[in-house]
Amino acid sequence: MADLERLFAQLDARYGDASARIESTDLAAEDPVPAFWTQLAGRGSVRRFAPAPPPLAQLELLAGLALAAPTKSDLQQRDIIIVTDAQQMRALKDILSDQAWVEGAPALIVFCGNHRRQRSLHELRGHAFANDHLDAFFNASVDAAIALTAFVLAAEAAGLGTCPISAIRNRAREASDLLDLPDLVFPVAALAVGRPLEPGEPSLRLPLSATIHHDRFRDEEAGETIAAYDQRRAESQPYEQERFASECVPVEDYGWSEDKARQYSRPERADFGRFIRRKGFRLD
Repeated sequence: MADLERLFAQLDARYGDASARIESTDLAAEDPVPAFWTQLAGRGSVRRFAPAPPPLAQLELLAGLALAAPTKSDLQQRDIIIVTDAQQMRALKDILSDQAWVEGAPALIVFCGNHRRQRSLHELRGHAFANDHLDAFFNASVDAAIALTAFVLAAEAAGLGTCPISAIRNRAREASDLLDLPDLVFPVAALAVGRPLEPGEPSLRLPLSATIHHDRFRDEEAGETIAAYDQRRAESQPYEQERFASECVPVEDYGWSEDKARQYSRPERADFGRFIRRKGFRLD
């Protein structure tokens, strides 16, 4: 199979409509495509790892690569905490214990938004800070998320497996205390890293017709699109169990839309805004 054919086969398997949606390409069918494209098209999160952690030097190198990723206005409002101490690792895994698979993660990294550094520049240079509103929090959050993505891709290119863990925000105050995060620094996500025991399975995504737009946002056919996606996903990646099964009315067509609706039918992280305000952010 030619490289381009393989790439489109991967994309079609994930989205269901990639060949039809991506109508043209500058590549001829016989031309090679970057190996990274096929890696990205076929990637999946890993939750089962070999017990030995990656060498610290490798994790530090990956962190350096991640921090080379774009940052808003060169503000560099993200930091990476590599957890190596056994006691710290145990405490962090306890905080993340809602995710049972985390117990087997050999290495954990925490990505933080850091607006503290920017404020210190204003004190150092004697300038007022005139943007004390939601955008300050948003910029630091996005900066951390960009670095997280870059770390994931760099690690997977080196043959490691990864899985982001947003559950750290379920107990953000405890994580912040454990990691000694000062005011204006907060956890965005943790990341499990290690040698995979099995390849990550690519998750099926919504069709590109639902998520790629031209000139204007449109979702007139969202209901039909989601119903078709539910069916396609149920056929190849059905849920092993229903969320909140003992508390919800059973449905015959349980799938992605039902699962996600149930997930956010219960309060989650209702105290996160209060935690962020206590960290010194205004969210106006």
